[in-house]
Amino acid sequence: MALEIERKFLTRGDTWRQASTGSARIVQGYFARTPLLRARIRIYGDKGFITLKSEGGQLVRHEYEYEIPKAEAAEMIKQFSIEPMISKIRHNVPYEGVVWAVDVFEGANRGLVLAEAELKHADQELALPPWVGEEVTKDRRYGNSNLARYPFVTWDGDGNPPVDDGDAL
Repeated sequence: MALEIERKFLTRGDTWRQASTGSARIVQGYFARTPLLRARIRIYGDKGFITLKSEGGQLVRHEYEYEIPKAEAAEMIKQFSIEPMISKIRHNVPYEGVVWAVDVFEGANRGLVLAEAELKHADQELALPPWVGEEVTKDRRYGNSNLARYPFVTWDGDGNPPVDDGDAL
């Protein structure tokens, strides 16, 4: 069984950039959304992927990801995306034995920067870097499929999307 165990945080400042060991652009589109499943096509650097994930807002989720040709991924994003695409630059930032993924969003989600740490097990201790802020692991507003549907730039001053239908990833 393929599981993703991930914690997600807002960031404070940009001092994480000093420790970045590399970055790549990610463009992704969603082609299916149900209360139990999100399905996406992603181009990550020079590779394409198709991914199926279980319900969002959880520490542990089912995730199945398969590499596909980049050209086919680009065509599928064009043909099958049901919502606007997500575009971001992912930076790899090591900290105390964990390589954090720091995503700097672009387009309609510009201004949002999230840091994610993949864990080996749900109760794994995680040292938090000083540039990590509020944890948003269980806050569905910060799921990528929710950000496709309700872009960050449309949120009100209290951080609320225009509509929150409760099924966002």
